[in-house]
Amino acid sequence: MATPKAPLLDAAGKKSKDISLEEAVFAVEVKPHLVHEAVRAELNARRAGTVATKSRGLVSGGRAKPWRQKGTGRARQGTIRAPQFTGGGHTFAKVPRQFIQKVNKKTAKAALRSALASHASEGSIAVVSADAFATPSTKLARGLVEGSGLQLPLVVVALHEEDALRRSFRNLQRVAIMGPSELEVGALVWARSLLVTEAALPLVQGRAQ
Repeated sequence: MATPKAPLLDAAGKKSKDISLEEAVFAVEVKPHLVHEAVRAELNARRAGTVATKSRGLVSGGRAKPWRQKGTGRARQGTIRAPQFTGGGHTFAKVPRQFIQKVNKKTAKAALRSALASHASEGSIAVVSADAFATPSTKLARGLVEGSGLQLPLVVVALHEEDALRRSFRNLQRVAIMGPSELEVGALVWARSLLVTEAALPLVQGRAQ
């Protein structure tokens, strides 16, 4: 298998040269089932799990029978806290719970490699130098995206100290900016294109190995 490559883009979105990518990360077999497992775990980790409703044992009132057992013509009732009454408790009351789904480290890294390899095989990954953005410029960032042919939604991976580049892309719609340590499998699946800075690329590759 040929060594995977990504174009190095200038500020106008034109390719200046090709950069070789790590084969152990970007040339592996894509395993959709691991990607699916990792995305489910990431989405479940965001859930607060704080929803709660009251059961019939938690609502107030209802200490006495609402009416006598016989002679009224109505169905017998023992308490107004029963679910069929307005203000009564819920039949299957919801309680706070944890939605965290454990994923092994090897599985998580394999899923990240699969998501990155998918972008490499589709040619939807590019590298940019932070030096191309001396000052923040949304116009320059938009020109880079349009000139390079990168499709939206787009994920931009940059170091936090590459402030000019991050501020250039942050006002573009359907563009997510994150650091190498924040990159998730779900973001790679959501994005149709991936743009990584030269300084962030080794850290992204290191996370997936």
